[in-house]
Amino acid sequence: MPDPAGAEVLLVTGYDFLQGEVERIVAAAGGQLRVVADVADAAKYWDAAAAVLVGSDVRELPPRRRAPAVLVGLNGEGDSLWHLATALGAERVAVLPDAAAWLAEYLSRARSPEAGGLVLGITGGCGGAGATTAAIWIAQAAAGLGVRVLLVDGDPWGGGLELALAAEETPGLRWPDLSDASGSIDPEQLADSLPVAGGFSFLSWPGSRDRQAPVDAATAGGVLDAARRGYELVVVDIGRGAEPVRMFAWDCDRILVVVPAQLKAAVATARLLHELPPVEAALLVRGKAGAALDAGLIADAVGLPVQGRVPELRGVTAAGENGRLLDVGKRRSVRHFAASVLDLLDGDIPVGDLP
Repeated sequence: MPDPAGAEVLLVTGYDFLQGEVERIVAAAGGQLRVVADVADAAKYWDAAAAVLVGSDVRELPPRRRAPAVLVGLNGEGDSLWHLATALGAERVAVLPDAAAWLAEYLSRARSPEAGGLVLGITGGCGGAGATTAAIWIAQAAAGLGVRVLLVDGDPWGGGLELALAAEETPGLRWPDLSDASGSIDPEQLADSLPVAGGFSFLSWPGSRDRQAPVDAATAGGVLDAARRGYELVVVDIGRGAEPVRMFAWDCDRILVVVPAQLKAAVATARLLHELPPVEAALLVRGKAGAALDAGLIADAVGLPVQGRVPELRGVTAAGENGRLLDVGKRRSVRHFAASVLDLLDGDIPVGDLP
């Protein structure tokens, strides 16, 4: 076992099989591993480690220690992994052996960190909240400022984000084309292969009725890792299903939840928060001034701050159906909304002032 100063990766687990899996992954990543079975004994190595992994047998953390980077579990442990990750404050979840390649890449970056873009997740607090619309407008506004932006469709059951952009015929890769991708993905090759609309790249599920090749969580994580290295801002339209949340929300640096200014929507949003990872989150309230509930009441009810108000505009639903959301995104009220979001992200991405 290496001395404490050389222990770059710390694994806390009493599971022998899990230890064996992680040992192989860390070796493949060219790193050193220290394994500690007892949480109390792990405390003295915790803060010096480049990355802290905890096994699914861990139920509490040492006092006053940073949250673990990754909760590591095994196939078959089901929903309990994500609930446990939330309770422990883990930043990511790796389900082995499927996520072995992703974890090796993650640990390689932890040992030699490079500057990367911000991954911003957008989800709806209830059905029909308008998360896709908000994601498109934020991506469009950031691209207009010269930011290198990728918009990611995170919902395989959403019908295809490309339809809202009227870009279904635009050449470039879609999610099914990446279903066999494994290991590290070159960020420049990814960027060169993706379609462009509205000044930003996008990665969508096809807007067709055909049955599509599935994409697993490890592949999705690899794609987002490459996107983070290749773009300054990655906007992920997460979707609301359990599967999209697990595949995409855990790789987001921040999450914005779109909620209509209504009581039922606020209640649904409060419930959704239990499924989201422990990252910085805020609300985007959709509605007109003088709506049934004002932004302050919604923030109090949900327990999150408000980061912006999505304008309630006539014809937006039809614009989404007809692929004209980018046209609507040029309106002054929409640009002001996007500015309120981007201004609060200043410092994380190179944004300036909207015209």
